[in-house]
Amino acid sequence: LHPKEVKIPGLLVDYVVVSTSEASNWQTEGTLYEPSFAGNLKKPADRLPRLDLNARKVIARRAAMELKRGDLVNLGVGIPANVAYIVAEEGFDGEIRFSAEAGAIGGVPAPLPNFGSSFNAECIVDQGSMFDLIDGGSLDVTCLGLAEADKEGNLNVSKFGGRVNGPGGFLNITSFTPKIVYCGTFMAGDETEVKDGKLIIHSQGKAPKFVDTVEQITFSGSQAAKRGLEVLYITDRCVIKLIDGVMTVIEVAPGVDLQKDILDNMGFKPEIAADLKIMDERLFQEQWGNLGKTFVS
Repeated sequence: LHPKEVKIPGLLVDYVVVSTSEASNWQTEGTLYEPSFAGNLKKPADRLPRLDLNARKVIARRAAMELKRGDLVNLGVGIPANVAYIVAEEGFDGEIRFSAEAGAIGGVPAPLPNFGSSFNAECIVDQGSMFDLIDGGSLDVTCLGLAEADKEGNLNVSKFGGRVNGPGGFLNITSFTPKIVYCGTFMAGDETEVKDGKLIIHSQGKAPKFVDTVEQITFSGSQAAKRGLEVLYITDRCVIKLIDGVMTVIEVAPGVDLQKDILDNMGFKPEIAADLKIMDERLFQEQWGNLGKTFVS
C-alpha cells in the first residue's frame, strides 16, 4: 500500500478477524443498513421520520426560527436534532446546511439511536477534520441540549449528582460558534400537552432545569457575554435570552402563566423583557407552514 493510504499501521495489528455475521456488522447502533447514511441513496424528504406534535416539536420549531438561509448549523443529540426535521418538513432542507460532529455535512442528521449519521449528507469527512472546521469558526449556529442552566447563563451538561459524563465536543462547539441555541423542556419529568394552539401543563415536573448554580460549568455565560456571543435558551414554556450577561425572559408560551409555571419553578429570578412577547400560537398547531416567513434575516 502507498503510505498515504494506510489508516492503521501494521505494527498496531496482531490479528485480523473477518466477521460474516450480520448481527456483528450493524451500520449504527440502531440500524443494520441504511443506504442514505452511507451516501449510496438519496432519501426523499417525505420519507424522513415525521415528528408528532408535542413539546419537543414546539421547541424544535422555535429553534428553527433562529436560523437563516445559507447557515451552517451544528446539531446536538436529542431535541436539537429535531430542528433538521422541522426544516425538511417545512420544505427548506436545501437552504440550510446541517452538520454533526461525527463528520457529516449537509442532509438531515439522524436522531437516536442513529445520531452521528445523516440522511443524504453532501459530504462525510473524518471527525478530526470536522473539528478543524468547528475550531476554525466555520459554524454559524449550533443547537444543543439544555440540561441545567443557572442565573449567570452557565450551562452544565457534563456532571450530575457526582456522575461525570464529560463534555465531549461541547466545549469546542460552544467556544467557536457565534450563535448558540440551547433546546430543552423547561422542567425534567413534567407532563404537558400541545393542543389548540397552546401548551397545557398537567404536572409541573420533578426537577427544575434552571437552578441557582449549576453543578459544573461546561459553558460560561459570563465569558459568552464578554465575547459578544448570542445565546438563547428555548423551552416549551418560554424563551430566555442572555442579554448583557443577564438571563432575560423574552417570550412566554400561550396557555402558560408567567409566575406559576415559569418563575415559581426557577432557582433564580430572571429579568423580564419590557416587550415580553407571546410565542407564536402557530408553533403549537398541527400544521405550521410559517418557517419561510420567520427565518432570521
